[in-house]
Amino acid sequence: MSNIVITIARQYGSGGRTIGQMLAKELGVEFYDRDILKLASEDSGINERLFGQVDEKPNKSLLSRVINKVYHGELISPDSKDFSSEDNLFNYQAKVIQELAAEGPCVIIGRCADYILKDQINVVRVFVHAPKDYLIARTLEHQSMNEKEAEKFIEKTDKERADYYKYHTGRNWEDARNYDLCLDSSRLGFEGCVKAIIAYMKVLEEEV
Repeated sequence: MSNIVITIARQYGSGGRTIGQMLAKELGVEFYDRDILKLASEDSGINERLFGQVDEKPNKSLLSRVINKVYHGELISPDSKDFSSEDNLFNYQAKVIQELAAEGPCVIIGRCADYILKDQINVVRVFVHAPKDYLIARTLEHQSMNEKEAEKFIEKTDKERADYYKYHTGRNWEDARNYDLCLDSSRLGFEGCVKAIIAYMKVLEEEV
């Protein structure tokens, strides 16, 4: 495979992260998820704990703002009082994502990577979703909670991801137009999703 980067956005419980890991292993490329937070911390000098606190979720200070802070590639100076703000934490994660994509083929999970890399032609943008009952069933396999609690947890997590995405991109997280592929993991299974992504990559390579 050529230098193609795959970004995967995913509903909680859909298995998007696992699919990403399987895909990276199949392709023999790097896989990035929470390691992006550590790399952004090392690059900026900002405590990694702060990155973790706002990882794919906006806090109330962001949600209270009327205007979204759509990312345009800027970084806030260390001299500014806003250097460790949530906006700049995102900016540094975006910088790391761009650098990782430039280094070579890889799989990147979440964190608005599809938008950050939207102007690059070598990127395949994937959204993994599934019906509610499937999401709940998978959540119950990994979390100690009842069905009602699982449903609320999924709704809360996905709303946080959607709000975070909207704030930083100005786009709707579940809008299929943001992605090249939208895959239902309950129908295809994890292996089927991996095969679908690879098949799309092969077609893309032929067209380029």
